[in-house]
Amino acid sequence: MTTNVGTTDRIIRLVVAAVLGGLILTNTVEGTLAWVCGVGAAAAALTAVFRFCGLYTILGISTCKVAS
Repeated sequence: MTTNVGTTDRIIRLVVAAVLGGLILTNTVEGTLAWVCGVGAAAAALTAVFRFCGLYTILGISTCKVAS
C-alpha cells in the first residue's frame, strides 16, 4: 500500500474530521445526518492517519510529492 495523501491534504482531512466530530458532539446534527457526519469524519481521519486513500488509487491521483 503506497502513500498517496500529501501533507496539506492530511491537514485538511484532519480539520474536516474535527469539524464533523464537533458537530456531532455538540448535537448540532442529529439522526441520520449525524451518522453520515460520523462516517465522513472517520473516513477523513483514517485516510489522514494512514496516508492512503482508496478513491485516489482508483482515480490515479496522488498529492504526495515525488522524490527526485
